[in-house]
Amino acid sequence: MKKRLLSLTLAAAMTLSLAGCRGNATADTTAAADTAATTAAAETTTAAGDQETEATAETEAPAANFKIGIITGTASQGDEEITQAGKMKEKYGDMIVTSTYPDNFTTETETVISNTVAMASDPDVKAIIWCQAIPGTAAAIDKVRETRPDMIFIVGTPGEDPGVINPKADIVLQVDEPGCGIVLPPQAAKQGAKTMIHYSFPRHMSYALIVARHENFKKYCAENNIELVDVTAPDPTGDSGITGAQQFILEDVPRQIEKYGKDTVFFTTNCGMQEPLIRSVFENGAIYSLQCCPSPFHAFPAALNIDMAGHEADVNYMMEQLQAKVTEYNMGGRVSTWGVPCNMLFISAGVEYAKKVLEGQTSGTLDEQVLRDTIQDCAEEFTPDAKMTIDYYVDDNGNAKENHFLVMSDFVTFE
Repeated sequence: MKKRLLSLTLAAAMTLSLAGCRGNATADTTAAADTAATTAAAETTTAAGDQETEATAETEAPAANFKIGIITGTASQGDEEITQAGKMKEKYGDMIVTSTYPDNFTTETETVISNTVAMASDPDVKAIIWCQAIPGTAAAIDKVRETRPDMIFIVGTPGEDPGVINPKADIVLQVDEPGCGIVLPPQAAKQGAKTMIHYSFPRHMSYALIVARHENFKKYCAENNIELVDVTAPDPTGDSGITGAQQFILEDVPRQIEKYGKDTVFFTTNCGMQEPLIRSVFENGAIYSLQCCPSPFHAFPAALNIDMAGHEADVNYMMEQLQAKVTEYNMGGRVSTWGVPCNMLFISAGVEYAKKVLEGQTSGTLDEQVLRDTIQDCAEEFTPDAKMTIDYYVDDNGNAKENHFLVMSDFVTFE
């Protein structure tokens, strides 16, 4: 497959990081979380049992006196995370326990907290990997630390401000989202874009880091002669739910193409909207440069009817299938993504690093060099020629947060 790799150069003065696909919400740490913990414990046990894979000779399940928990969303919000949690379960057997948070997490904070407390109630669980770290994660960490101050928390793709989540989690892993706001417009311009449609909704656009990415879109779209058009979509956690949000995208993309033409690149801040967006862009011949959570697996398989059976984490297979679909739809040069699946990477790297910490292979909980090496090694397991950059998140005052790491990869453009 012919690929065009575009080198990414980030502005040195960039000082913000952007949250992933989730917006901000105020966590409610009411006493009801305590009451729900018993019920959630049973639910978590059942969920873990449902996802367990029978051990085989190939299972790498070392004798260990600890377990590592993984908390993800359900498949309806995006199946990459839950798929990778299953892969880690297959790899390490009973060392891994899993749970999910509710789809409507903004109104079910008590369940988010109680599910986490239930997982932590097992004294053998010594670390919890969380991706995506939706609003309520910081409150859940606080609740767990009341009885388990030693618990290690590694969170990926946070949906809370850095000032909220950074002091709570031991390690935060995130796509360099403001950097995406810098590099996506020139990438789209090279793909022929004259207009960018930016789909979001008030909940997301009240979140400072999403606003930061949007501000970069404004600046760099203007520099690349791209008109930025903001379109308000339904919030998937609102009354119409994910179904209503997806239906809006399916209906609106053709309207925008009729108005602005096919040389329009589409972007949405929400994971659940990616599938209908990709499908409609392909069917109408527009441009698609990157997802909110970059990955060759994110929404492409369902949107384009790609059979992933037996290839759930096979990047080479996915890239071949995407190239075939681009050729089929005559979309050469107009579709791109990253070669590294970021959220799957965060779960894999989180588990492998936590394992090293618990086995005494690191200098304390935060061993920067070991963590960086682990992230790079895991990235190369997905994509052997992966080119990753890993930087600190730097706040508005120029202070580097040494437990918050931002990752960036190259674009892969399908010809």
